[in-house]
Amino acid sequence: MNAVNAVNAVPGLSSWGAVNATTSVTLDGTAGARSFVPARVRTMYFIGVSTGRSSVRSVFPRWAAALGLADATLVGIDLPVHADPSHYRQVTDFIADDPLSLGALITTHKIDLYAAASDRFDVVDPLAELMGEVSCLSKRDGALIAHAKDPISSGHALDAFLPPGYWRDRPAAAACLIGAGGSAIAISWYLSRPERGTDRPGQLVITNRSRARLEHVQSVHERLATEVPIRYELAPSRADNDAIVRDLAAGSLVVNATGLGKDAPGSPISPGARFPERGIAWDLNYRGELVFLDQARSAVAAQRLQVEDGWIYFVHGWIQAIAEVFDIEIATAGAAFEDLATIAAGCR
Repeated sequence: MNAVNAVNAVPGLSSWGAVNATTSVTLDGTAGARSFVPARVRTMYFIGVSTGRSSVRSVFPRWAAALGLADATLVGIDLPVHADPSHYRQVTDFIADDPLSLGALITTHKIDLYAAASDRFDVVDPLAELMGEVSCLSKRDGALIAHAKDPISSGHALDAFLPPGYWRDRPAAAACLIGAGGSAIAISWYLSRPERGTDRPGQLVITNRSRARLEHVQSVHERLATEVPIRYELAPSRADNDAIVRDLAAGSLVVNATGLGKDAPGSPISPGARFPERGIAWDLNYRGELVFLDQARSAVAAQRLQVEDGWIYFVHGWIQAIAEVFDIEIATAGAAFEDLATIAAGCR
């Protein structure tokens, strides 16, 4: 990996890619902010919290070679959770103005970046506008486009481990999403779509530590006008989440959508939390401490629990974003997709 210069104590940046990237990207300026150096090759950015520890560091060069993007590179931008809005605007402005900076994938900061920089977007796709989040930036003819790709990538990930008719066969089962960020909004949208007919959860349960995020999710759902009953639970402690998860019907899905175990240490539930019998535990993380994932795995025998990590979500999310940023077609199923998934699996 080619380290990129970083000054002050604000977000670090790092570069890795399919070429021997020498692009130096730094930020400086006012109150701990920085300014970027223009990209020298076609560049995609990864805006996250700990980008240097992501498997995409190894996966991207191999995918780029397979997709005919041998001249492209990927640069990581690390921002603290709930960063200063000026940092989000600075990053967005640079990508918009720099010719060889083609776009970005955003994790963790999807809602905050949208709130801070939405006035910088020339085009906002309907899902991004509906959900008030951006998971991908791309450019076409100089216009900066904000996309919400999570509803699509989370749907592909769910379909990979939930068989058709899962919810229809378990009408009392719920989908419990711990965390009310962009991923929770995307997953709840996908599971509650009217097109799914009766193959939808008996109810959605959204928990979060802060009321403001719950209210944001609720405002999105009100615009969706879904028929699926939705509960919004303020859960400032692990004990609160424990109680909610304990009361779920058999077959329910429990999702760690908090970032805990990757972006921050710990888990949103206690070690003794009781998962639903014959249910599914899905940790959206695939790297880090993965405490929630370990807790779920310890309950497999007692609760006959199915446990999934965030790897396939990672794969679909990146494929969706790379296709948008570089304006290419990439299959999301079939032999071509399986080839890309195999390449990625070799880098885990």
